[in-house]
Amino acid sequence: MWKRFLKQAQREYGPKQRLAVLLAAAALFVVILPLALLYLGRLLDRGLDWPVLLYPPVNAIVGSLMVLAGWLLAMWTIYLQFTLGRGTPVPVVATQKLIICPPYSYCRNPMALGTIVLYGGVSVAAGALGAAVLVVLGAGALLIYIKVVEEQEMVARFGDEYLAYRRRVPFIIPRLGRRG
Repeated sequence: MWKRFLKQAQREYGPKQRLAVLLAAAALFVVILPLALLYLGRLLDRGLDWPVLLYPPVNAIVGSLMVLAGWLLAMWTIYLQFTLGRGTPVPVVATQKLIICPPYSYCRNPMALGTIVLYGGVSVAAGALGAAVLVVLGAGALLIYIKVVEEQEMVARFGDEYLAYRRRVPFIIPRLGRRG
């Protein structure tokens, strides 16, 4: 199965195919997941009798800034993956080139960081403690997946170039003072 995945990841797709995949992924990550996060977070809040932590306008301002920052970082990474990497963040339409310019020179997983910040902002804006717990659990699962599966796949695809990049650039917490 691993070899089949690597073969799939090495297949290059045209811009129209990549755009179609991005639009489908956008429906999931921009609409469905945030709504599910809020719905399940509220269920968790009610089930555990947790209060809604709503302090207007603090929640709106902080949550909106987090959503904006996370969205901008995610869009930046998607743009680079689409243009420089000739792929997408979706593993079945993987990038064909290792991207090491900013924001990838600040941390190896800026897409994951942007997504975590964005969904964290959604939970803050809603004042939903349950949603925040779900974001933390989802972030943990995502980071474990990246560490255990995706990094092995990157080594298999990009070899020594990725290993050198991995040695000089932090995993998820950005190093802003110095570029890899």
